[in-house]
Formats: sequence, structure tokens, C-alpha cells
Amino acid sequence: MGSCWLRLAALLALGARASLEYEETPWCSPIKVKHGYANCRTPQGEYYKNVLGTRCDIRCQKGYELHGPHQLICQSSKRWSGKVLCKQKRCPTLSMPTNGGFKCLDGAYFGSRCEYYCSPGYQLKGDRIVTCMDSKAWSGRPAACVDTEPPRIQCPSVKEKSAEPNKLTVRVFWDTPEGRDTADGILTDVILKGLPPGSHFPEGDHKIQYTVYDRAENKGTCKFLVKVRVRRCVKLNAPDNGYIKCSGDGNNYGATCEFSCIGGYELQGSPARVCQYNLGWSGVEPTCAPMNINVNVRTAAALLDQFYEKRRLLIISTPTAANFFYRMQLGMLQPAQCGLDLRHVTVVELVGVFPTLIGRIGVKLLPPSLALQLRLLLRIPHYSFNIVVMDKHGMDKERYPFPATPAELFALIDKFPLRKDEMKLQAEIGQSCP
Repeated sequence: MGSCWLRLAALLALGARASLEYEETPWCSPIKVKHGYANCRTPQGEYYKNVLGTRCDIRCQKGYELHGPHQLICQSSKRWSGKVLCKQKRCPTLSMPTNGGFKCLDGAYFGSRCEYYCSPGYQLKGDRIVTCMDSKAWSGRPAACVDTEPPRIQCPSVKEKSAEPNKLTVRVFWDTPEGRDTADGILTDVILKGLPPGSHFPEGDHKIQYTVYDRAENKGTCKFLVKVRVRRCVKLNAPDNGYIKCSGDGNNYGATCEFSCIGGYELQGSPARVCQYNLGWSGVEPTCAPMNINVNVRTAAALLDQFYEKRRLLIISTPTAANFFYRMQLGMLQPAQCGLDLRHVTVVELVGVFPTLIGRIGVKLLPPSLALQLRLLLRIPHYSFNIVVMDKHGMDKERYPFPATPAELFALIDKFPLRKDEMKLQAEIGQSCP
């Protein structure tokens, strides 16, 4: 029993001694770290967190970073060995995207969310929303505003036109379309594919295309058609024993077709017809009828008028039917009849001397008085052989006092102005002599 009391007394003495030492040990103020905490180790045990020699490791909460030493020591001056502060982490300032911007909830601090936006006409490339992370970096990819929308261009509607009269084309106009860029409004190039406005467009469908480019090399395109139609009449054919010559394409609106007949035939009906807007032909359909020569006219002039612009005349005059030159001339002309017909030549024979004078055109006989008038009108000698060549306008072109070969006559006639057009038409239809 006595020994127990002795032990108790010894323990009380030790406690009193320890209490006295504690009261004499320097104390630091408690550590308070805003947005952080301290992990302390003391020489006196875990209960004494701020006595001399206490070491405290400082930590900050997520999203905060320590400013100051990582460890504080309680010193004999009753002060800690340094000052610490946990500051909110901050990411680098975001770059403002060209042609756009961003809005943030809490600036560039940890946890802040920023949303990018672009100006009209631009599209966002990258992440629209980024967050400031604990690593002081922004989440996602850097954002940029790019022009991906093509420029706009509006073409006119389809142009439908009819060819102009007597033409196979029509001149078409339109306002050049203007492109518009939805971004910065600047276009770098405008390209036209097809004929420009104001051009003469032939028959058919013609595609016109405009292409515009912006500075980002986006392109916008529009197209339209120019439709040209040629109003056409039913195609005309040459009359039997005749020719046809048409302007333009032969049967287009405004085209004119002219008709003529081969030698020995005369035109009946309209000499020319025009294709009208209502797609009908003007005039009356022409025909070529065998030429009917009236030998019962009263004057030589009336007789010659029947050949005006229709036939050329080869007048052979002889004082007698037995004349050597006359018989020779007839002999040379007989095998050349095709060449005479091809050149629209009618042979008129004046044989004898009045009052026994006889005139003949083919099988038709002229009255002696009419034959005499013809000699007098053309001043043809009565008592000698003579040949007179006349063109379709009644002009005296050449005279021969002796027989002329068909080759000579044809060479002369082929130089006449109207003959050149006839030769061209005859070549087109394949009319020739064997």
C-alpha cells in the first residue's frame, strides 16, 4: 500500500514538471491557410500543433497554387518561418480569333468556361467551349473563325429569244450578275463561261455560267440558258424546169426565195416569196410554163418586150435562104442546141427581102411586115448576111458579118453579168450539157 502511494506521488511530480516546461515553451499562432491546409509534426506529439520546432507542410486545394515556402517552422520568436498564400490558378489569356471573339464566365481563372463565337459569314473551327484546367492550360483545341461559306450570286432567268428577221442569230442582253460575299464582302475574281451579254447567239441552247471567288478561295456559281429559236416556214422547192435561190437558211423568218425558169420557160406566179412571222410564205406558188411567143403583135418593140429579162436573142439575117453563110451558120448551131438552151438563147431567123421577107422563131412564122420592122429597128442590112447578139435587157451586145462558131458565141454570152448568176444556179442543181 505504501509503495502505491509512492508511485502516484512520483507521477504527479513528473506531470507538474511537464506542465511547467509547457508553460515555458514558446507558442506560434495557429496556421490558417485559406483554400489550403497544413500538415504539422511537433516534438511534443500530435496534440501540440504550434509549439516551438513544429514543422508544417503546406498544401493548397485543387485549382489553387502555393505562393511561399512549402514548409513552415515555429521559431523561438513565436513566429512562423514564412508566409504562405494559396492563390487561384490562372490560365494564359486567350487569343481573340480574327473575325470573332469569346465570352468567359470567370475570366481566365481555374474552372472558368469560355465560349467562342464568329462574325456572320464565318464558321468556328476548333472547340466552341474551353475550360481553364488545374494544369493552367485550356481544354480543347485552339479556335479560329474561317470563311467556309461560298459567296452568293444570282443569275437571270432563262432567256428565250427568236432570231431576227432574215437572220439565224439574235443579239441578247442581260445585266451582269453581282456576287456578294457573306463574310467580308470582298470578291477577288469573277469568271464568265460562255458568250458575254450583247453577243449574237445562233440557234440552239447556250449555257452561261458565272463563278465568283472570295478571299478564302470559296466559290459561288450560277447558271442560266439562252435559248434561241429560229422561226421557220415550210421549206420551198424549185418549180419544175426552174430554179430557186433563197437568202439566210432558206426557210427562216424573213428569208426571201427568188424563182426563175430554164430556157424556153417563163415564170408564172410570184417571182419572190418571203417567210413571214406567222410561218407562212407571202405571194403565190410559182410555176414554169413553156414560153408562148405571140407573133401577132403589131410592132417589133412589142415582140422584143416578150423576151425582156427572160431570154437572150440570136438574130440571123440573110437575103436568101441559099446564102452560103446562112446555111453554114445553121449547120453549126444544130448540134449546139443544148448549149443555146442552157444560156437561154432564142434564135430568130430573118430570111429574104421584103415583100418576100419571112421571119421565123422556132416553128412560128412572123408576118413579113413584123420581120421588116425588126430589121429596121435593129438596123440590120437587108442584102448581106448578119448576126446580132442581144442580152436579156434588149441590149445589142455583138454583131458578126460572117458565121460565128458556137464556142465564140458561148464565150461571149458567158461573160454577161446575169449569166454568171445563172451558171452558179445551174451548177448547184447539176444542170449541164453532155
